[in-house]
Amino acid sequence: MKAKYQSVLDLGEQLNIKDGDVKEENGQLKVWGTAKTPYEKNLIWDEIKRVGGENPTDIMADIKVEDDSVYARHTVEKGETLGKIAKQYYGKASKYTEIFKANGNILKNPDVIHPGQELVIPNL
Repeated sequence: MKAKYQSVLDLGEQLNIKDGDVKEENGQLKVWGTAKTPYEKNLIWDEIKRVGGENPTDIMADIKVEDDSVYARHTVEKGETLGKIAKQYYGKASKYTEIFKANGNILKNPDVIHPGQELVIPNL
């Protein structure tokens, strides 16, 4: 069972899920831990569904969220735009205005962001 969901476990490790643990019990894999943001929790769930299907019965996950005041936090990388970042988190580049508004304390122009800036990705 663990082997089937290894990509989920690897992702949890990559995201530094806090207090994470895994146990196999009665043919079911039980995983739990705390993600930093709702976005990271969604990444874990998306991977579980990718491996096990839409409603897997062979895994039970209890993933909590440490900070649900924001959807995610994003560190700007070279070549990124607010539109590209909005597409990553929301699926729509046009939502860049929401990210711009949420970061008015550090951004003065939506067309000017710099590598290394940490942006708040707001809950929509």
